[in-house]
Amino acid sequence: MIHFIGAGPGGEDLITVRGARLLGEADVIIYAGSLVNPALLKYKREGCVVHDSAGMTLEEVLSVMRETEAAGGDTVRLHTGDPALYGAIREQMDELDRLGLAYDVTPGVSAFSGAAAALQAEYTLPEVSQSVIITRMAGRTPVPEGEQLRKLAAHGCTMVLFLSTGLLEQVEEELLAGGYAPDTPAAIVYKATWPEERVYRCTVATLAQTAREHHVTKTALITVGGFLGDRYERSKLYDPAFTHGYREGKA
Repeated sequence: MIHFIGAGPGGEDLITVRGARLLGEADVIIYAGSLVNPALLKYKREGCVVHDSAGMTLEEVLSVMRETEAAGGDTVRLHTGDPALYGAIREQMDELDRLGLAYDVTPGVSAFSGAAAALQAEYTLPEVSQSVIITRMAGRTPVPEGEQLRKLAAHGCTMVLFLSTGLLEQVEEELLAGGYAPDTPAAIVYKATWPEERVYRCTVATLAQTAREHHVTKTALITVGGFLGDRYERSKLYDPAFTHGYREGKA
């Protein structure tokens, strides 16, 4: 069996219980060494063979999976965060389907959740933002025309940008063109939940400057929106004047 597992955002104890158990049972582990905290490999059993996929192609990854399956072993494909977000797992699963090899997926804690924890923030605040756009800046890998950053920015809601730290001048330009005010709160979260985690608060207009000042060039998430400010309305759920199915409101 082949197990795709989300390693979580970085902290070695933020992998799921199921993910840790499967790591400990694996005969072969293929992990994204450029992104996954290597401390997670402490869960592996003695004799487990480990491959770092940072320098591997899709074909090489699949070859290891096929060989392990042919030998009757179990493979863990360990992806950073949650494998459903920028995990490049669809192409692997399609090939495994073609080859008739069984697999399953264990979700993980996404880095965007880890970033919120680092910020001690809530992405969805009443009267501020009830939507979160998770996206990235177009670079060497394009994005669909309808998902250009300035078009998404026009919604004015909370935004979390992956894979965009090296393109912050363009990010600023696109966010401003889309309608965010220059003083809109923003933050750069470097290696959320890792021991070296850092949070740099700034504004949309100072994202690139802030990254330069702190020498952040990769492995960071960019968060943008009013959720980082101090204005919001109280939740209706816990408002004593609000009636719902479990409590009668009091005037």
